[in-house]
Amino acid sequence: MDHLDELIKVECGSVEDIDGLRDRITTVIHRGPQHLDFESFTEYRDHDDTFLYPFIDYVPLNLYTSRTLVSLKLTFSGLEDPGFVSLPCLKSMTLVKVHFLYAAHLEKLVSGCPVLEELTLVRNMDPILVGTDEKIMRVRSGSLKRFRVPLWHGKLCRSSVKCTLEIDAPVLEHMTLGEDQYHSVMVKNLTSLFMVDLGIKFAVKFGEFVDPGEDFSKRNEIRYFLSGISSVKHMIISEKTVKVLELYSNVGMIPKFNNLSRLEAMFPCHSLHFLPAFLECCPSLKHLILEIYYPIETENVYQLANVPGCFLSTLECVQLKRIHVWGEQEMEVATYFLENAAVLKKLTLSLINYPRYVSDEEIFEEVNRVAKRSPTCQILPDWDLCE
Repeated sequence: MDHLDELIKVECGSVEDIDGLRDRITTVIHRGPQHLDFESFTEYRDHDDTFLYPFIDYVPLNLYTSRTLVSLKLTFSGLEDPGFVSLPCLKSMTLVKVHFLYAAHLEKLVSGCPVLEELTLVRNMDPILVGTDEKIMRVRSGSLKRFRVPLWHGKLCRSSVKCTLEIDAPVLEHMTLGEDQYHSVMVKNLTSLFMVDLGIKFAVKFGEFVDPGEDFSKRNEIRYFLSGISSVKHMIISEKTVKVLELYSNVGMIPKFNNLSRLEAMFPCHSLHFLPAFLECCPSLKHLILEIYYPIETENVYQLANVPGCFLSTLECVQLKRIHVWGEQEMEVATYFLENAAVLKKLTLSLINYPRYVSDEEIFEEVNRVAKRSPTCQILPDWDLCE
């Protein structure tokens, strides 16, 4: 039988489509596809005219033993007990709001994919579907190289059902946690981690921050998480994560990121005083891409005082990203790097098209006057990242 190497996409678009859909998927899988994208939906039906209960499409059992699938995407589907799982060719899997009958079924599914390299996971937040018991979702893989929890729910990202995400992947190279879909995150054996992209605040509720000083378990979670990713070489952190790190630093010690050479960070202006302390934890930092968020109503100038060790030995390239306006605070930040980064070779100013009282030419003239004190540093406009 010839395998189907094209993408097979199956969508369930109405209530009428649900009946018999499982049989049709069984037939599709029997034909030996290499790429399958199955999108269902959950129908809520009346039960005794008192409440609604969900009707879920569970994927057929022969999916778990496909010998041809290379990539799989399931959206709004159900995964019941798979029993035996053997997907010997599956390299990429995306699970979007999939309903797991039991949380352990995710672990069983992943463990049955011996060559899985990429996994994207979007949690189902609906308490009607996931039940009320606290859950642990485990991702354990000896082959996984890329793992993503993308930004998906936005302001609707909240759940009354506590769920822990545990990641155990010794060859994982890239990890993205773009949203707080889990109440806690545990990492183990991330010895090969190269890049991590963090947009989390360790609390599943939009806009809510947990103070580690008041929550001992959350303090331990953050400490173990930071220690677990401390070997990373490239880090991207959002303003939410920066705020959590700042709160944690008041009660705990941020570990040294001894291998970190590239950092991309968005700092709220009121957290700028925390920037030198965080950079002190990055003794090998070579490239810094910094975006500072200034609320419109902000008038205060936040001082940058201490000089981290990397300024004296390794920091060669700094980019100040997405500069909307140019005022005293922006000049203060640029001056901080020019006057204190002893081995700085390049300072890049990324100016965006936005009405400013100061022209681009005036900005670079002002910065270059300060840069004369650091004659080895090159001041560049626009987007010019270090290689």
